[in-house]
Amino acid sequence: MRPRRAAAVLLSLLVAAVGTASAHQIQSSRFAAPIPLGFLFGGAGVTVAITALWVGRTGDATGGRTWRTPLAIPHRVATTLRYGAKAVFFAGFLVTIGHGLVGPQVEAENFSTVFVWSVWIAGLGLFSVLFGSPWRVLSPWRAVYDALVRLEGRAIRLVDTYPSWLASWPAFVVFVVGIGIFENLTVIPRSPASTAVVVAGYAAAMILGGVVFGEEWFERADGLEVLYRLFGRVSPVTFVEARGGYRLRLRPPWTGCTDAVADLSLVAFVVGTVYTVSFDGFTSTPEYQNLLFGLRDLLDSGPTTSVLIYVVGLGGFLVAFVAVSTAMARLSTANPPWRETALAFAPTVLPIAAAYEVAHYYPLVAERLGVLAALAWSVTIAPADPVTVLGWLSLPAFWGSQVLLIVVGHVIAVVAAHAVAVERSTNLAVARRTHLPLVVLMVGYTVLSLWIVSRPVVS
Repeated sequence: MRPRRAAAVLLSLLVAAVGTASAHQIQSSRFAAPIPLGFLFGGAGVTVAITALWVGRTGDATGGRTWRTPLAIPHRVATTLRYGAKAVFFAGFLVTIGHGLVGPQVEAENFSTVFVWSVWIAGLGLFSVLFGSPWRVLSPWRAVYDALVRLEGRAIRLVDTYPSWLASWPAFVVFVVGIGIFENLTVIPRSPASTAVVVAGYAAAMILGGVVFGEEWFERADGLEVLYRLFGRVSPVTFVEARGGYRLRLRPPWTGCTDAVADLSLVAFVVGTVYTVSFDGFTSTPEYQNLLFGLRDLLDSGPTTSVLIYVVGLGGFLVAFVAVSTAMARLSTANPPWRETALAFAPTVLPIAAAYEVAHYYPLVAERLGVLAALAWSVTIAPADPVTVLGWLSLPAFWGSQVLLIVVGHVIAVVAAHAVAVERSTNLAVARRTHLPLVVLMVGYTVLSLWIVSRPVVS
């Protein structure tokens, strides 16, 4: 049996078995599991492990091919869509700042809070996972910088080169502070005025950096650009330039995850994406609340305790990945430096981050799109109630989708990592041995991820 066919069969069996298992609480409701959760977690872990065994019996399992579709977009249409999307998003950026500062300071009634944290940040993340990053087109700060360049008639940069030692560390810091801390651990996402100030301040910093360092600043320092670009590696849909326009092509989702990242800052960023979305889910569990308030009493550290937990956890994930990279390097006959191994294998865990991103955020994005549509209709035409986009989705179906997405993400990651191991090894036996530590890590993380989504939500 082909590795991919075997993985599909295993996933189908797993999903069929857990369709009515206990779920992550939605709107304060839970239902009991007819099977022990230990069987569920074990089945998911075994699915990932068996996938690794199957692909370990073959050579390169990625296929590396794309499938051309009949859908073609003429250049003129593509240009119109590009500029239309840029204009609409830039208008949304301006409304975010204006309505956030002067509009009603109620989270669900202000365009700023509804748009930025759910539709913009999370929604574009989901779009990038499916279709590739749209951020070079949509970025408001790039739009301002490009306008300045056209006015000047030449590229603008006050210094000759972007410092190589900075790499993408500014983007990593932006992601950790903006997404990891501001979004998950503060009241900023619930405050329209604070959201508007954060967006305006970040825009100013990005534009200023572009003026100083040129276009490379956006590629290396904009946390959103780096995030969406990394998610875009998982995209099964690509657009390639063809005669007279662009043609849509499909590819296996692991294809873009087999090329090494450029430096350790991107390794840290990849690990940070995996950790942060899991941490966001963990913060809603009773176990996190017990840990948080226990540490607050022990350390007398107040609200900053949550930031401490996040930073320590992120450090633990980074150390774990470095340890696994070191073990993989030592198991390889070539005995490469751990740094080289980390650069090569870091992209292979992106499917895990992407799958958890989709599983964690698609209900929120769908809900907020309905709220945003109602807000826009109320402002322009007449008062309207929010549209319930996922009202038809039952709790068992919702949690079944969570299980499916998480396990599929890990299976894709296993296939991608196997392909990298094969490419870097002299034979299949060495590739299997090299791949083993990462497989163990992925199996453990599969179980951890499903445990998080199985826990009840607490406020």
